[in-house]
Formats: sequence, C-alpha cells, structure tokens
Amino acid sequence: MDASKAVDEILPPQRLVALGLQHVLVMYAGAVAVPLIIAGALGLPADQRAILISADILACGLATLVQSLGFGFVGIRLPVMMGVTFASVGPMMALIAAGKDAGATPVASLLTIYGAVIGAGIFAFLVAPIMSALTRFFPAIVTGSIILIIGISLMRIGVDWAEGPRMVPNIVDGSFKGMIPNPNRDALDGFALSALVLVVILIISKFGKGFVANISVLIGIIVGAVVATFLGKMSFGSVQSAPIFGVVLPFQFGMPHFEFTSILTMCIVMIVVMIESTGMFLALGDMTGKSVTPKDIANGIRADGIGTIIGGIFNAFPYTSFSQNVGLVGVTGIRSRFVAVAGGVILVILSLIPKLAAIVAAVPPEVLGGAGIVMFGMVAATGVRILGGVDFRNNRNNLFIVAISVGAGLIPLVAPDFFRNFPATWKPILGSGIILTTLVAVVLNLFYNGLVSTTEAEDQLSAAAKAADH
Repeated sequence: MDASKAVDEILPPQRLVALGLQHVLVMYAGAVAVPLIIAGALGLPADQRAILISADILACGLATLVQSLGFGFVGIRLPVMMGVTFASVGPMMALIAAGKDAGATPVASLLTIYGAVIGAGIFAFLVAPIMSALTRFFPAIVTGSIILIIGISLMRIGVDWAEGPRMVPNIVDGSFKGMIPNPNRDALDGFALSALVLVVILIISKFGKGFVANISVLIGIIVGAVVATFLGKMSFGSVQSAPIFGVVLPFQFGMPHFEFTSILTMCIVMIVVMIESTGMFLALGDMTGKSVTPKDIANGIRADGIGTIIGGIFNAFPYTSFSQNVGLVGVTGIRSRFVAVAGGVILVILSLIPKLAAIVAAVPPEVLGGAGIVMFGMVAATGVRILGGVDFRNNRNNLFIVAISVGAGLIPLVAPDFFRNFPATWKPILGSGIILTTLVAVVLNLFYNGLVSTTEAEDQLSAAAKAADH
C-alpha cells in the first residue's frame, strides 16, 4: 500500500480499539507520573490529586485527537500520542518552591503554573512556522543521529520501568502523605516480570500472524499484568475507591495567574519541546514511509501549542508528542494515524470513568519494562538505518558528525552531574541528550558540509521515507 494511504487507512473498529488500547497502556504510566509528582510536591489531598490525574488523562486524549486527527493547519496527522513533557517538571517544581517561600497556598501555585502553561502554549502556536523553516538544517546525517539518540535516551526509561517505581505513595491511616522511596525497587521478581513480557513479545512477533503479531506488545503487557496479579504486584485499592463517573471541568481550581517570569520560563521549555517534537515527527515520517515537510512540522508544533493550551485550561500541564509510542509504531508496523485517534478516544473515556482509569494505572511499571526495551530499541534501529544511507566512504567527515553529536547526547545519560556548575537556566538544554545531539549535529554538519537547500533536505528525508516503505 502507498505510504500516504497507509497513514490515512481506517482499520476495522475491533482492530482500532485493540491497537489504540496498546498505545494507551504504553504511555499511561508516563502520562500520570507528572501530576503525581506535582501533587506530591504541593501536598494536595486525595480528591485534588484525583482531579489532577483525571485532568491529565483528558488533556492527553484531547491533545492526541488534535495532533493525529488534525483540523485545518493544526496537527501532524501521523500516529502520534500526546503526553505531559517531563521537561516541564523542573520549572514547575521551581515555581512551587518559590510559592512556598512566598507563603502561597498550593492552589495559588497551581494557578500560576496554569497561567505559565497557557502562555507557553500560545507562544508555541505562534512560532511554529519559524521552527518548521529550519528543516534545511536537518539532512539525513543530522536526522539519523537525532533519532539514534532518541532511541538510546528512551532505553533509560525502559530500564527504569524494569527496575520498578522509584517512589511509591506513603499512605498513613488511609491518607496520602506524599511519596517515599520504593523499598522493593530492583527486586528479582520485578526483573523476571519484565523478562517474561519481553519473551512473550518476541515469541508472538516471530510466530504470530497478521493482527496477532500487530498487538504483540498488548498481549505481552496483558500476560505480564495477569502474572503480576498472582504475584501480588497489582494493587486494586485505588480501583475500589475510585468513582464510577466523573467530569473534569475547565479552570476547576480557579482562573489562572499570568506572571511574566513564569510564562517566560515555560516558553523556554516549549522551545526544547518543539525541537524534540521535530525529531519525533521525522522519526515517525521515516517509520510510516510518509515524507514530512516543513508545513507538516509547523502543523505538528501548532498542535503541541494547542495541546498545551488545553492542558492549562483543563487543570493539566504542557503536552508534547510522546516518544514511547514512536517505538510502538516501529514494532507493530501499523502506520494508520487512526490508531492514535482511537487511543485518544480511549483516554477521554478513561477520564470520564475514573474506575477504569484506576485499573489501567494498576499495571506495574515492571510489566512495561520488557515492552519498553523492545520499543525503544526499534527507535534507535531506525536511526541506524537512516545513517546507513549516508555517504561515509567518500565523506569521512560524516563520521565525525555522528561520533561527536551522539557522544554529546550521551553525556546527560552517563554523567548526569556533568553540567552541574553551569547556570541553572541552561538545565533544560544541557539536561537533554536529544537537544545536545541536535545542536552539535547541526553545527558540525554546517562546518563540514555547509547548508543544504530546503529542497535537498526534503529530498533526503523523502528518500529515507521511501526506503522505509519497502
């Protein structure tokens, strides 16, 4: 099937539901992590913590629909799932700390965060055309290096899942008292659970046929969840206490506070998000076999902006393309964007039925660990394949570009404190291996190869996309 038609293919309803649920399970743990962190930092009571989680799930679903379904000049129209960007956690924690020092209430700090989030979303929407015009800086040598480091960076998440949660809720007399270090992290039964999921996925991918092979990750997660239940690692206490039905209202905590410094800080975060999103869009374009043009990138970044505005309105946070799900596209080979649309609808439904959301949330991260290793490795493999089309024999300078840019991207992974003496305002850039690889690869490519035309850069990306279609 032609690549563009594969992306726009509407699969049968039962397949869409299963494949969409697979995407939701992969991204759910990461999606609810940020509201849990923020709620813990603010010391919010259980009812307000539940509001944050439901609001986040709703915003994930709505932002996913905007991005994958698209309307007008908004949305990349690729199989993209949207989730809260972890790049925003540091600045939000700083805002919370500043609020505590000033004697602000937890709700007041939240309203300041929401004002900053809405302002940053508007900023991203307005500057999208400027960011998309930078495509000529991303020929295959740069794009391949970025996608490779995306996969390598994501592998840390997969391994972290396999180890189990770092923090667990501290429940005293039925009340939430914040988060505490997990005393059972790195337990052998957790590693065994991740290994089981990995083995199931590999067996199904080898021997499964058709649709069964496409949902290998979903089957692996279900098998892992069943085993985890017998091992006592699935906690259903939150399921029993969760209400059957609930509606998230806009501005449920009050009208946002718009402070210039807070908005400026969050805008810097959005610049990081936009650069990372560009890499995700290019990776998905390669995986789906669809050429991603500057116009497409602008549409995708606008959707990031709209998703972030939605987050601020519905008591949530900044949203971006969730990189975990990019790997799932590579594993399943399913290119239809309507799978992500189905995932978005499922997320919206989960936000309206907290009891169902609690069941999904009960899946332990160890179960996701085995799936993560497969998916994130697929992203890295895509970067390797793109670099395979680069001329290294006649242009040995390309070796320097890949070696140094990937090496720079590994610094935050292998030495997290390497840049500790640099200004704190640089942390969003220096703490992201993806951003470092992007900057170094772009600069070195300009130094060695010069600036290619936009058309030439698009031709290279298009050639990589066509290669993916064969």
